[in-house]
Amino acid sequence: MTGLEKLQKDFESYFQHRHFPTAPASLYNPLEEFLSNSGKRIRPVLCLLGNSLYGEIDEHAFHLAAAIELFHNFTLVHDDIMDKAPLRRGKPTVHAIHGEPTALLGGDVMMVVAYDYIMRVPSQHLKKVLYLFNKTAKEVCEGQQLDMDFEKMQNVSLDEYMHMITLKTSVLLACSLQLGAILANASEDDQHHLYEFGKNLGIAFQIQDDYLDAFGDPAKFGKQVGGDIQSNKKTFLMIHALETANADQKKELLQLIADNPGDKVERVLNIFKSCKIDTWSNQLKEDYLDRSLQHLEKINIPSQQKTSLIELAYYLINRDK
Repeated sequence: MTGLEKLQKDFESYFQHRHFPTAPASLYNPLEEFLSNSGKRIRPVLCLLGNSLYGEIDEHAFHLAAAIELFHNFTLVHDDIMDKAPLRRGKPTVHAIHGEPTALLGGDVMMVVAYDYIMRVPSQHLKKVLYLFNKTAKEVCEGQQLDMDFEKMQNVSLDEYMHMITLKTSVLLACSLQLGAILANASEDDQHHLYEFGKNLGIAFQIQDDYLDAFGDPAKFGKQVGGDIQSNKKTFLMIHALETANADQKKELLQLIADNPGDKVERVLNIFKSCKIDTWSNQLKEDYLDRSLQHLEKINIPSQQKTSLIELAYYLINRDK
């Protein structure tokens, strides 16, 4: 068992208990079911990794990891409503089964319980932990709003999209690492480089997510493949296609976005392949992985203690689901 696998197992063992009251069951049971349909637990494991770099894991790192996982799941429940997504992790979304009102309230409760976990952190760390957590939570919401705004805009630049992804996805990975390091009393310099490692890795992670949404195997991916195309999301792939397509291809892309025909996904994917979008996105992903690893090198701990973070980085960008 690798160090990463052990941390995943340790977190699952800590997290596998009921997080909400039993009544009203119509509100809380769907949340327990959603949490039990575990994802990759990347963010809480990053928190534990950020803490374990400096010695034995502080028990309070598990409380922060739980808060991060609850916050992340809160965003998923609400994002699924906004995206009208039918599936999450291969199963029907909360709102698809229980309705939007229950899903909205359920997400709210997850956020509240996340703060219950944070309040278990020792007082000497609480102010800094709350500042970073709250800053990140606001940024994630800003990123989601920008993501929705982009759906209504015909032209979105790669820089604009990169800013949105940094907020919506990357900052939570970065925050998770830094929160673990805060509990370990890591230096400000180390905290900075850990944050930047997580931020750049988060961008590489999102590039892979965009790639899988278009080119992934639906049996492995666990979400509706082509969902981003169907909902006119401005992803790395779509933005680059609009920038590099020839005149006829660009005209067809814009027409497909406007008309939303039944064969839209298939036709858009054909254009993506013609423009070699898959090759380009894989290279961009590698570039951001390299940036993240450069920051990891600057963290002032022995190289062998960075092995699990390197292992996780490669897992995230090479995953097929």
